[in-house]
Amino acid sequence: MNQYIGHESQYYGVEEHRLVGGKGDGMRLLQVRNGRGLEFTVSADRAADISRLTFCGMSMGYFSPCGYVAPAYYDDREDLFLRSFTAGFLTTCGLNNAGSPCEDAGERLPLHGSIGNTPAEHIYWEQDDAEIQIRAKVVDARLFSHKLTFNRTIRCSLAENVFSVEDRIKNEGDSAYPVEVLYHMNMGYPLLSENSLIYIPSDQVTPRDRRAAEGMEEWNRMGKPQAGFEEQCYYHKFSGEGKAGVFEPEEELGLVITFDSRNLNYFTEWKMMGVRDYVLGLEPGNCHPDGRKKMREDGTLKILAPEEEVTYGFAVHMIKGMDAWRKQTCNKADNEKNPPNPLHF
Repeated sequence: MNQYIGHESQYYGVEEHRLVGGKGDGMRLLQVRNGRGLEFTVSADRAADISRLTFCGMSMGYFSPCGYVAPAYYDDREDLFLRSFTAGFLTTCGLNNAGSPCEDAGERLPLHGSIGNTPAEHIYWEQDDAEIQIRAKVVDARLFSHKLTFNRTIRCSLAENVFSVEDRIKNEGDSAYPVEVLYHMNMGYPLLSENSLIYIPSDQVTPRDRRAAEGMEEWNRMGKPQAGFEEQCYYHKFSGEGKAGVFEPEEELGLVITFDSRNLNYFTEWKMMGVRDYVLGLEPGNCHPDGRKKMREDGTLKILAPEEEVTYGFAVHMIKGMDAWRKQTCNKADNEKNPPNPLHF
């Protein structure tokens, strides 16, 4: 018990809000604060994804021109997902498809799947002296088809500026079904600018296409917003711990994402330097974003048997100060594999 405060929300905790007006009208949001500068917003009606993320008052994520969009406006035809793509810090893509719209095994699959536009059926929070926990259950099911449950746990430390997301996905149907998961984490201004330091110590970097190959020598450097910029995607491979970070040197604030590259064995860097479409996606997943059909053709599609369950997750560590950033990124073995942006030092 803290004898200095009247109510715990004076210092930390979770507060529930609802939006009023616009396409987000009625959406349920959970605002989480740990009392040490870390704040984020969990969107209960969008798969318990994280819409806002701030650290020491600075925004870390990207909010698209769509703003908040309730699931009622979601359109699953082809790439019309983009009409309701809030982005935010985290949009979960899947479970039936991640990436390009395609047709696979008789199913017409939309861009990035539908889980990120599915409301949680049940969501609640708990807290103790060590952490805040938010638990949510989301159902991805269809009559005469797949029946998947998606159970998410978000843990926010009260002692350190770090939070984690863990997802348990279970096939509750009577037949095997593919499962794709891509954690679409979106860095935005003011964390992201042409001065930002980017750190992705992967073993291998491969351009997705010819457009990405054009900027291969600058995959870890950001530019100024450019009219008509065409997105560039780079695929990274890790042999050990997956890790990616961004740091804003003037504000001396940043973050580092860590994940297990043994089960989230794909990592996509989405570089989009457009005017108002200015965002860097750091995206661990169990697939690449070229669509389920391509994964099946490659023999890399993940299949869940009936009653089988799989767990995925990641952690986000907030960084304050250049010394803390250097401690996270000045790893000799990592830097030999993939030299960091020279602005680091």
